[in-house]
Amino acid sequence: MPDSLSIQPLTRDEFAPFGDVIEFEGNDSFPINNGMADRYHSLADVELGDDESRAIISLVTSKKFDMPRALDHLEYHPLGSQAFIPLDSSPFIVVVTAAASEPDLGGLRGFVTNGRQGINYRLGTWHHVLLTPFTETRFICVDRTGPGNNCIDFFIPESEQLLLQMP
Repeated sequence: MPDSLSIQPLTRDEFAPFGDVIEFEGNDSFPINNGMADRYHSLADVELGDDESRAIISLVTSKKFDMPRALDHLEYHPLGSQAFIPLDSSPFIVVVTAAASEPDLGGLRGFVTNGRQGINYRLGTWHHVLLTPFTETRFICVDRTGPGNNCIDFFIPESEQLLLQMP
């Protein structure tokens, strides 16, 4: 296994196994409110794992991260998807690996957004916390609340940690 992870530009096709890229560009819109606004409809699906859950919208402020950074932790959400939509226009980094009972560290993928793209992790997709090495960044977060533990943590042993470099 390599000791570092390369970061590639975020595209819909490359990110599709892990979730959705949320962006206006390349999506059709239609006018609403007597032509006073455009709606970009259904950019991602909110997955809820049971009938007792509900979708919620939160605001998250991610602090600036120093780089390089060791990838020491992953998490996944078994009961619902989780979306992050940036309110600022600074790029951020997303690190993911496929949904499974344990994370596949050899299958880790790193993506850098263009600053206007958001992401929606599919139910069960392992991911690192959002990495904001350029500046503190604000996000709208759409995810699930309800009964059950919807955040499973995995702490990567130091000997298996990858070093994440600036793109």
